[in-house]
Amino acid sequence: MSVEQAKAFIEKMKTDEAFHEKIMAIETPEERLNAIEEAGFECTAEEINEAGVDVAVEIGGGLTKEEEWYIKNCKNYFNTQGCGSYGK
Repeated sequence: MSVEQAKAFIEKMKTDEAFHEKIMAIETPEERLNAIEEAGFECTAEEINEAGVDVAVEIGGGLTKEEEWYIKNCKNYFNTQGCGSYGK
């Protein structure tokens, strides 16, 4: 389990729309974690949420409006309400 794996998962969520939709369509946090693990990412929910904050800090003040929206709405991948899509 690692924050680095969690960061890789977050990057895939940001860049692979089909993967993002697949993960967010899963209703329970436990099932989401299972799907994340099956996709090859070895990390905990806490590491994913921590990595989301770390990624925001690493990006710094040069965030686009889409990145700000994404971090605000999608950093907790265990929110069963999903985060939607920017601009939609």
